[in-house]
Amino acid sequence: MADDARADFVPDDFAVPRELVTGEFRLEPLGPQHNAADLEAWKSSIDHIRATPGFPDGNWPNPQMPPEENLADLRRHAGDFARRAGFTYTVLEAGTDRVVGCVYIYPSDTPGGAAVQSWVRADRAELDVPLYDAVSAWLADAWPFTAVSYDPR
Repeated sequence: MADDARADFVPDDFAVPRELVTGEFRLEPLGPQHNAADLEAWKSSIDHIRATPGFPDGNWPNPQMPPEENLADLRRHAGDFARRAGFTYTVLEAGTDRVVGCVYIYPSDTPGGAAVQSWVRADRAELDVPLYDAVSAWLADAWPFTAVSYDPR
């Protein structure tokens, strides 16, 4: 999708949430500062992520991706966030800075809608349903979307 493809993704006056905090995890905007921890999280969990609802093509994550390419990807996501074209959050274990997953919120093909994906690392697989439930409620309560596409758990 082109960077400016959905300039109307969220209204100009919408205050984009900077975090979601639960007893098990917290979400904060994904950025370059998460590179090493993000890379380690998904590289340790490739098969698990590929089996997660919403990642059906089996092409991501790419086990051959070098740290520099992952960093470029994180910078792209941070740029999308700054432009309000898409919102990617890292999922951090409660009380730590350990990356345990990721949430992607991008425009869907439905006007006013969002397409959402999330994954958790294999050694924290028990967080998949709580993350799905928390993000689903957050999207309904705190975001302006009229429709959300997010594969159920």
